[in-house]
Amino acid sequence: MAAQEFGARAIGIELREDLAKRTMKKIYDLGLQAKVKMVNEDLFNVNLREADVIYLYLTTSANEKVRPKLEAELRRGARVVSHDYEVTSWKPSAVEQFCENPGLGFPRHTLYLYKR
Repeated sequence: MAAQEFGARAIGIELREDLAKRTMKKIYDLGLQAKVKMVNEDLFNVNLREADVIYLYLTTSANEKVRPKLEAELRRGARVVSHDYEVTSWKPSAVEQFCENPGLGFPRHTLYLYKR
């Protein structure tokens, strides 16, 4: 979305091959291949040191497992956005709730924003 709406550059990391392939197809369908790259890899094998923003859609327990890597590799000022699941050891700088289908009232989602 950030690449499409604001021209941001993005790299997605997905462990599951089927989800990575589906995302790659979407990237090409939207003509975003110059701005967005998808990597089918384990997050723990990817260097995150250059990232300005990390977007997580992991469970709370998975967030806690990845937290030490984020703390070790992310530079000061980097942001972490977690979709629906907190990083319980961190205090969010903002919490935003939104609804995909406002007329129906569901499903509700929460974004947790953290700043390193």
